[in-house]
Amino acid sequence: MRFIRIILILAIALGATACSKFKTYNGPEVTRVVVYKQQRKMYLLHHDKVLESYDFGLGFAPVGHKQFRNDGKTPEGEYVIDRRNPNSKFHLSIGINYPNRNDREFASSQGKSPGGDIFIHGRPWEFRKGGRDWTAGCIAVTNREIEQIYAMVKDGTPISIYP
Repeated sequence: MRFIRIILILAIALGATACSKFKTYNGPEVTRVVVYKQQRKMYLLHHDKVLESYDFGLGFAPVGHKQFRNDGKTPEGEYVIDRRNPNSKFHLSIGINYPNRNDREFASSQGKSPGGDIFIHGRPWEFRKGGRDWTAGCIAVTNREIEQIYAMVKDGTPISIYP
C-alpha cells in the first residue's frame, strides 16, 4: 500500500511539472530573432544557425511599419527583446522595445502617439477565432510555441523585423 501511495505522489508531481507553462532550455544561446512579416516566418538564431522556426499572425493591418497607436501594424526594423510577462492574458509574452527614438519622433511630428506594448505572445482561448492577423500589432504564435520561445529568448536579444 505504501508503495502505491509513493507512486501516486510521484505521478502527480511529474504531471504538475509537465503541465507548467514555464519550460527550461539548455541549448545554444539565441543570439538573434529574425521575423519576415510577409512570409509569416520567425527564426531563432544562434549566430547564423537556425535553432527554431515558427509561423505566426500579425496585427489586423499587417502591411507596413507601425507608426501610430491603433494602426494595427507590426513594427519593422531593429529592436531588442526588453521584457517578459509571465502573467500575460496572452498566455506568456516577451516584449519588443517599440517605440524607439525614431518611432517616437516621427509620431510626434505628426501630432500622434506611436503606440507601444508590442509583444511576441500566445493565443488564448478567447482569441481562437481571430483569423491569422488578429492582434493590435503584436506577433502571435501558439501557446506551446510561446512557452518554448519564452524559455529560449532572453532579455537583451536583438530582433530584426522585416516587411
